[in-house]
Amino acid sequence: MATSKLVVDYPDGDDPVLRRADGSVVDTWRENYPFSARMSRTEYDTTKRLLQIELLKLQYWIKDTGKRMVILFEGRDAAGKGSTIKRFTEHLNPRGARVVALTKPTDREQGEWYFQRYVNNLPTAGEIVLFDRSWYNRAGVERVMGYCTETQYRRFMRQAPTFERMLVDDGVLLVKLWFSVSRSEQRTRFLIRQVDPVRQWKLSANDIESLDLWDAYTQAKVAMFRETDTEDAPWTVVKSNDKKRARVEAMRSVLARVDYEDKDPDVVGTPDSRVVGAAATLLEEGEDEASLSPTPIAPSTDADHGPGLHPDES
Repeated sequence: MATSKLVVDYPDGDDPVLRRADGSVVDTWRENYPFSARMSRTEYDTTKRLLQIELLKLQYWIKDTGKRMVILFEGRDAAGKGSTIKRFTEHLNPRGARVVALTKPTDREQGEWYFQRYVNNLPTAGEIVLFDRSWYNRAGVERVMGYCTETQYRRFMRQAPTFERMLVDDGVLLVKLWFSVSRSEQRTRFLIRQVDPVRQWKLSANDIESLDLWDAYTQAKVAMFRETDTEDAPWTVVKSNDKKRARVEAMRSVLARVDYEDKDPDVVGTPDSRVVGAAATLLEEGEDEASLSPTPIAPSTDADHGPGLHPDES
């Protein structure tokens, strides 16, 4: 990615933009986006503060009632998951709200049931846990990059709906958010990470490789939605080309689904269906509604196992 004639600018003091040598802004965020202008800083700051107050009310209610909430933040690389989590937790009491961002599994964890280390990080009574990527690593990056075997992948796709049904049946408030970014905007955000010294740590080898694997990630996402967008634990898609809109609508989506004490319906309102909605209603490039219809995952066979792997060792 050539960057010698590109510079990063912070026109509103928060989210960066990419400028060409002539000073013009790279506006790839407009690609397939339902708005012609980004949310203004003034509107964003006002809306965000009011919704963050509502998030605090939700946290108080969860603590007082002993409820448990899990929010999964998933999506393509550079889709805005991390920055949204930061705004979610900005004013929450850290004693009752945890962010879980697990690293590569250890040798011991690789020998455990796949979901085991996620179970170890689930909330106790009165707690909110926000997963910055989750067990769906297996259906996404592990699947595309070949970090898991076919058998491991198929087993995950069969077990995930059952695992989530168990959580919901036990009273866990489970929210699954998928942050959707367009192909051109993802590339622009990677360029920003490459140019901006304070963001270079965010640019990984997997990020670079993903630029040429857009279609493979699309196929993996659609297959994942087919099997795991269930009545018990549906996916909610957030169109995140405009990060500010994505953040406030993600907050609104979470708040709208819970009847917590002292809720202000005028503040929470109704999530904007142009930005946030069901998996089949907000599609990315290369997707169509037919591709999201459920198809059964066939039982794995010995042929599905990687070289030298016994079924019990996969």
